[in-house]
Amino acid sequence: MKTRIARPYLLFLGDAADDLEAKTAIGVLHWRPADCIGQLRVPGCAPRLDLPEMTVTEAAAAGARTLLIGVANRGGIIPGHWSGVLADALAGGLDIASGLHTRLSDITVVKDAAAKHGRAIHEVRHPAGDLQVADGTPRGGRRLLTVGTDCSVGKMYTALALERAFRKRGIDCEFCATGQTGILIAGGGVSVDAVPADFIAGAVEELAPAAPPGHWHIIEGQGSLFHPSYAGVSLGLLHGAQPDTLVLCHEPTRPHMRGLPHQPMPSVEQCIAANTLAAKVVSGKVHVAGIAINTAALGEAEAGRLLAATADEHGLPCVDPVRGGVDAIVDNIRF
Repeated sequence: MKTRIARPYLLFLGDAADDLEAKTAIGVLHWRPADCIGQLRVPGCAPRLDLPEMTVTEAAAAGARTLLIGVANRGGIIPGHWSGVLADALAGGLDIASGLHTRLSDITVVKDAAAKHGRAIHEVRHPAGDLQVADGTPRGGRRLLTVGTDCSVGKMYTALALERAFRKRGIDCEFCATGQTGILIAGGGVSVDAVPADFIAGAVEELAPAAPPGHWHIIEGQGSLFHPSYAGVSLGLLHGAQPDTLVLCHEPTRPHMRGLPHQPMPSVEQCIAANTLAAKVVSGKVHVAGIAINTAALGEAEAGRLLAATADEHGLPCVDPVRGGVDAIVDNIRF
């Protein structure tokens, strides 16, 4: 059931109003620039990427294989006036990949064009195929999972930064995407929050299967064990990952859990203890290698003091992957 999307991409920005709406395209270009051939925008689109403007015909001639919808708009919808562009892309020889809630297969003109021209449509928000229940059998290879104190604290970014650092050191590794944006960046993965609960761990076992001893699967975490809305997804992902190594991600200025004003944030210590205990169900020697903190809301000096104090308090490397990279965490991994 693991999605595989053909690359390279023509990034479709639609009529996004600002960079926030185009964050998926911006993220894909940031992390996978070699996979991005051009951009396609419609009238009213404000963001502009550092890529050539291309028609479908020009992009296909340049080697593009998939039109990637790089928009994350309110409600995750595909508006009706995009339908013609999407159908033209299929007719022009491109597949389409979307992480939005609207299903491409529910848009008649798009569904018919895909069938007529023999093109694939990838609904990365909606896993397809056979689902398996996890069995927790020990498997070969090594696995690192990013976990969090809350939602949207930098688990994907940290995992991608770790993948980049591993590759620079010549370590055999693979980023395993578990959310829509990560899948579109990686070109494959499974959106675990859309998998029925009984099959989440099994989907992750399939995503990061047995591998040679020196190979690392770096798995993108989701949610938090302490978030009442999403803890079930987080636990299933943790058990399916069977991690050797955990990296805890945190955003220090949150007054409460995201979207839940009544729910206080857990401490870093609580999260380390809970994730380690839960991981030991399937991985008895799991190790926490470090803490990644998103300090974007803090000034440089304040961020530096916080990172140093957190590292001292917990006896672990503590970094901001954006401001300082993740080398200190990699140095502490038990290879």
